[in-house]
Amino acid sequence: MAVSALVVIDMINTYDHADAELLLPAVREALPGVRAVLDQARHRGAPVIYVNDNFGLWRSHHGEILETALAGPHADLVKPVAPDSDSLFVVKARHSIFYETPLAYLLGALDVDRLVLCGQVTEQCVLYSALDAHIRHLHVTVVRDAVAHIHKDLADAALRMMEINMAADIRFAADVSFAGGSGGGSGG
Repeated sequence: MAVSALVVIDMINTYDHADAELLLPAVREALPGVRAVLDQARHRGAPVIYVNDNFGLWRSHHGEILETALAGPHADLVKPVAPDSDSLFVVKARHSIFYETPLAYLLGALDVDRLVLCGQVTEQCVLYSALDAHIRHLHVTVVRDAVAHIHKDLADAALRMMEINMAADIRFAADVSFAGGSGGGSGG
């Protein structure tokens, strides 16, 4: 039986980088959508996988990454979407959730064939991750109101590219469903 998984990209964040001031308003706007798809996935028993940058600290593990973000000045953007005890966590070092990570193996072990992507940054990590999922023959849904951008024009173009070039299903959080944690991850 095929399974849909929610992938939360880079939402455990200190926002201590060059583009943070441009990103923060979009994160605040996306937060309710991220929270909605998290609640939906958890309620339906779908796997929830956080794939997150390690802040360049190669000794980092998910607990340290979360603690660092929660101790930062933007904990209000992290706490509402923090992993729960059932969440899975994969640390990444580059833009794609697949690049040099065990994610593909994990998805195979869970029999996942559809990824529902939310998080940041639409025109960077979300775009590259959707492409890498597409070339792995995974179905992709991107939650339009649960992704944050640095540059809105590039984010709009990225969403269009994902939809047209990668056959990604672009939906609003209210239209995403996880049918009992398996199959039909986005209902489409």
